[in-house]
Formats: sequence, structure tokens, C-alpha cells
Amino acid sequence: MFRRKKKDDEPTDTPAAPEQSEGLTGEAPAEPAAEASAAAETETASAAVEPAAAGSEAPAASTKRRGNRVQKVGTVSSDKMQKTVVVRVDRLVLHPKYRRYVRRTSKFMAHDDLGATTGDRVRIVETRPLSAKKRWRVVEIVQKAAK
Repeated sequence: MFRRKKKDDEPTDTPAAPEQSEGLTGEAPAEPAAEASAAAETETASAAVEPAAAGSEAPAASTKRRGNRVQKVGTVSSDKMQKTVVVRVDRLVLHPKYRRYVRRTSKFMAHDDLGATTGDRVRIVETRPLSAKKRWRVVEIVQKAAK
């Protein structure tokens, strides 16, 4: 009933490819300048990090960047514990049969040093296990609750 077209079934427009390449050649002078400035920024950033790393081993370990951690934004639903909040994260999921979006809710216990209260929108990040149920940490309060 709701079948997608296969890529083989889709017609290909041969004139469309040269038009896109012509448009890219017109924009080509602007892009290398942006790439060159981005490359220069990364070179200066790496140059700033290298002298600190060459001095000793301890600063190199502290300035070493960790991998991208999972971040979520949710609403604080409970703040009755000490330095722990319960964050409710809502997401929309496409139902496989009915093709409608359904709201799904997950609750996460997060360590809170910032003092978030019920109703605040907060950003949480995944971290090592802090207790039996706590594996998240509040990074920032995105929006305070309306009083």
C-alpha cells in the first residue's frame, strides 16, 4: 500500500547533472576561501594544543578531547532527591503500521550540580555509572520553568 519506489525505477535526468555541476563551478571561488579559513582555524587550534602537550604528560591527558557523548534535552519531572533529578525526554516515532507519529517518553535519572527544579528544560549527557540507576549528568539548564 505504501511502497517506496526503488532507485532503479526512478527516471534519471541526464541534463540535470551538468546544470548542477555548472552551478557548483559558479560557487567554487567562495567555497575554497571558506575551506581555507576553516583549515587555518584548525591549524591554529592544533598549534595551541601541541605546545602544552609537549611540556608534560599530565596536561596532555587533561586537554585530550573525549568522543562525542550522547546528549538529550528534556524536562525535569522530579527534583526531590539530593543532587539528582528525573528528566523526562519526549520523542516522536513513526508507527510502522499506521504511519502516524506517536509520542514516546523516557525517564532518566541525572546528577545535578546546577540546581535544576521541576519544569526546567535541561540538557543531559551520558556519563559513567554514578549509582544503580544514574548514568546521566545535567550539563546546562536550557530554560528555567515559569513561576
